[in-house]
Amino acid sequence: MSFGRSFTVLCPLFLLGVAGTSSGNFRQLPGSTVKPGSPVPIKTNDSGVQKAARYGVYTYNNSSNDIFLFKESHINKATVQVVRGLKYNLDVNISRTVCSKRKHPSLDRCHFQKSKKLRQTFRCHFEVWLTPWLQRVEVLVSNCQ
Repeated sequence: MSFGRSFTVLCPLFLLGVAGTSSGNFRQLPGSTVKPGSPVPIKTNDSGVQKAARYGVYTYNNSSNDIFLFKESHINKATVQVVRGLKYNLDVNISRTVCSKRKHPSLDRCHFQKSKKLRQTFRCHFEVWLTPWLQRVEVLVSNCQ
């Protein structure tokens, strides 16, 4: 079992151009331009990016005074950084849905507002830190304009 766990931890590091040494220290692989711990661009349709964006939206909805829920309408840019888990930096457009906050439906079933008067979109920057082995998610930054 230990082998599986080690493989899971080292696999993302290997993809980032980092290798472990016998002393437990990490070094950069020859020819790699990525430095250990540096943010790396990641596709916006990656499932981890999608989940991190949703956590950011939940944080926004919990702090907003709007009577309607917002959800992500477009993920513009994403990076991931290996730091005792995964830290996602996301630039996301969020838009108002037809779902009211009182009913708390699943955001997956909420459609965007069609009425011109009620349509609203914000551009947000979210920093979301996932620590899967602790089953912990923390939204470090939630800034929407």
